[in-house]
Amino acid sequence: MGKPCTRAMGYRAGTRDLFSKKPREKGAEPLSTYMRTYKVGDQVDIVCRSSQQKGMPHKFYHGRTGKVWNVSKRAIGVEINKIHREKQIVKRIHVRVEHLRPSKSQSGHLARIRSNEAIKVRWMTRGQPSSTPSPPELLGQPLLLLLPSPPPPFPLPSQKAAKQSGTPAPIEQLKRLPKGPRDAFQLEMAGVFEQKVHTLTPLPYVFVPLGR
Repeated sequence: MGKPCTRAMGYRAGTRDLFSKKPREKGAEPLSTYMRTYKVGDQVDIVCRSSQQKGMPHKFYHGRTGKVWNVSKRAIGVEINKIHREKQIVKRIHVRVEHLRPSKSQSGHLARIRSNEAIKVRWMTRGQPSSTPSPPELLGQPLLLLLPSPPPPFPLPSQKAAKQSGTPAPIEQLKRLPKGPRDAFQLEMAGVFEQKVHTLTPLPYVFVPLGR
C-alpha cells in the first residue's frame, strides 16, 4: 500500500486543469454573459469560470446540466440530480450567472416538436387556399385530436403501395427514423487504367524460414 495523502484537500483541490481557460478566453467575462435571461424551468449547463470566484459551485457540478428552479438578484437556483450510493438525490444550489450558460441538450427535441406542429397544421389545412391563415388553436394539440372523424386518407402513398409500384414514398413522419444507406452510384474509371481491364489477385504466401 502506498503512503496516505498527507496534504490538505481544499474546496478547489485538483482544479488546476479543470478550471483553466484557453488563451483567447482568459480575462473578464464578456457582457453577453450578463445579458442572458434565465427563467424557471430552463435547462442550463454549469461551467465554472475561474475569473469569478464568487458564486462558484463545487468542482463536482462542473460540466453538469440542471434545471432552473429559482431566480434571485445575484444568483440562479439550479436543480441537479446526484447519485449517492443507491439513491438519486435532487440537489438545489445557487450559482452566479458567470458560471452558467444555456443548455443545448433539448435543441434537437424542440426542433422536432416545431416540425411536427407544422406537419399537423398542413394536415388540417390541405385543400384550402394558400392565403388562408393556419388556425392558431391547432398548434400544441395532439395529432389524434386534430384528425376529423372519420380520418381522411393520407395524402401521400403508403409504404406498402409505394413498394408495389416501385416509387419512393416521401411520407412525413412524426417519429424519428434511422438514416438509410447511401444511394448506389457507378464509378467511372475512364482514363484511370488507360481503358484496360486489370484483374487484381492476391499474392501467394510463401514461408521463408529465417536462417541462423
